[in-house]
Amino acid sequence: MTQGIAHETVLDTGAEQLGKVYARALIGAADSAGVVDQVLDQLGRFVDEFIAGSPPLAAALASPRVDEEEKGRVIDRLLGDDFHPVLIHFLKVMGRRNRLGYVAAVRTAADGLRDELLGRVVAEVRTAVPLDDGLREVVIGRIGASTGKTVRLVEVVDTGLVGGMVIRIGDTIFDGSVSNQINKLSRKVRSGFSRELLQRFETFAGSDQ
Repeated sequence: MTQGIAHETVLDTGAEQLGKVYARALIGAADSAGVVDQVLDQLGRFVDEFIAGSPPLAAALASPRVDEEEKGRVIDRLLGDDFHPVLIHFLKVMGRRNRLGYVAAVRTAADGLRDELLGRVVAEVRTAVPLDDGLREVVIGRIGASTGKTVRLVEVVDTGLVGGMVIRIGDTIFDGSVSNQINKLSRKVRSGFSRELLQRFETFAGSDQ
């Protein structure tokens, strides 16, 4: 399973804790309705498309100067019939409590809780260009074999990481960066670039066996 990242959020301790509290409440409500996966996927879409995609909208929803009725109307207009009522109600509750500024923290916490429930390990993979299907499959397979768990791959394209791959699993970071070879790699075709990354991944992943 993979997940793209449109943005990154740095959480302070308070936001992280609050995010966990609300995430548990959301998962509990969604679980009662049998729609956990649907609601959490839609929460991710809301954060990526609406919050990260529109800073003015994010600021308005987070602002205590905008009354709760207006926030509710905005949520209804944005989400309409496309989003599950459980999520819409949850977001309105957050709005009434002036907590919509923490919705990204809720998303992060909810994804983490779902991973724990499923016994799934999360691996963040940073590359200079998007992974192709072949390399993605190999990376997931090797991480899964090493951890004995199902893998949720979070892919981040970092153009500053020229010609390399960096994998983070929890607090462990495997650095396959080869940015010092920029001139050489810039002349390689896409397939050659993938083989280079794969070879380096095999090297540092194999060292943990």
